Formats: sequence, structure tokens, C-alpha cells
Amino acid sequence: MPASDAPKQILIADRDIAAVEPLRQRLGGAGFMVRTIGDPGAAAAAVAEQPPHLCILDWNSRGLPALEWLHGIRRARAGRAVRLIILSALAGEQHVVMGLNLGADDYILKPFSPDEAVARVAALLRGRASAGGDPSLAIDGLVLDAARGRVSARGHVIALRGVELRLLEFLMLHPGQAFNRAQLLAQVWGEHSGVDERTVDVNVQRLRKTLSQPGYEAYIQTVRGFGYRFAQPAQVHGL
Repeated sequence: MPASDAPKQILIADRDIAAVEPLRQRLGGAGFMVRTIGDPGAAAAAVAEQPPHLCILDWNSRGLPALEWLHGIRRARAGRAVRLIILSALAGEQHVVMGLNLGADDYILKPFSPDEAVARVAALLRGRASAGGDPSLAIDGLVLDAARGRVSARGHVIALRGVELRLLEFLMLHPGQAFNRAQLLAQVWGEHSGVDERTVDVNVQRLRKTLSQPGYEAYIQTVRGFGYRFAQPAQVHGL
């Protein structure tokens, strides 16, 4: 079986294994290979040792333990193209924004429909596969290796979080083309993510700040009254 036809691997990290069993069964019925882990340390180790295509993290407890679990998963994903979805009953905007800013690709509020969760998983994994062809994108010395989840500029590696990497990838796939916030939400977070449009602005700002270190912040341009684009080199250098 070609690698592209192999079942996508999903890891569900939740202290209450029984609670996510219906989701595990539904994902398995949709053709995914699913593993569930109830220990935070073991989940992070599993992601580091054998990276799945996507990790689903249940994040309901408040305070430091929840953040440590999320940070552990995030560190384990470093340098790997692993999608991350947070399941949470914490519905406050501050929790959603925090989860996304800490590297989650999507945030699903409880209670949720297992069918909706499966649809979001499929949408995120389709987004990675849709790029196709050469996994590397290169524009004016900025290189994004989608397969390895790594960005470099003139030989220096740039550390990007999951959402920022996905946002940059989408924009670089369409250089010079402007997208409004709703379009970016649909393409980067998924059409049914429930994420506020302000989250786009937050992540664009973070992306610009990170790209400013090697001097590439000017490529992420605001199109006044509309949205954002990744500029062509001529648009940046005034050629």
C-alpha cells in the first residue's frame, strides 16, 4: 500500500479513557488508526517517539497541570508536522485563544458531536495532503518544508508553532493573493472551528514577530479593509 493510502494515525490523550471511547470508535470507523493514552507524560513521549498525523488532547482542568500537559505535547511536536486538536469544556474566549496561541490547530468545545469531530479531523488532514507535490515552498530565501514542519531563512531554522506554520504554509502557497479573515479561518482552522476572526489577527501578529528576526516580516502584508497576503518579492522590494 502506498504511503499516501495508509491509514492516518491519531493519538487521543485523555485521563478518562472511557469518556473518549465513542470518539475513538467513530474515528476508527472512518478509517483512522486510533490510539488512546490516559497519562500526560506517556502521551508526550508517544508523540515524540512515533509521531501520529494528529493528536487530540482533552484539556478541561484549570491551572498549571493542564498547561504542563499542553506544553508537553507541544514540545514533543517540535520539528514534526503533527496536527493538534483541543477538546475542552472551557468555553471562555480567553481559553480558546490561549489554546490556539499555544499551538493548537483547532479547539472543539464540549459537548460535541462525534461526527463533527471526525469531520474536523478529516478537514485538518486534508489540508496537509492538499499541498501535494514538492513538500518545500521557497520564496526569496524563505523555505517552508511542510513534510518536516520546519521553516528556515538563509539556512537558519525559524521556530514556528502549529497554527503559525499552517498559516504561513497556506499564504506561501498563494503568493500575492489576498484573503479575508473568514477565508483564512476556513482554510487554516477549518470551516466549523468556531474560532473568532480576531484569532486570525493574533496569529498574523505572532507570525510577523517571528519572521522579523530573519527580516521577513514585510512579506506578511495587511490589505487594508480586506485581510492579509504573502507578498511577492517585487511587492516587498518595490521592483
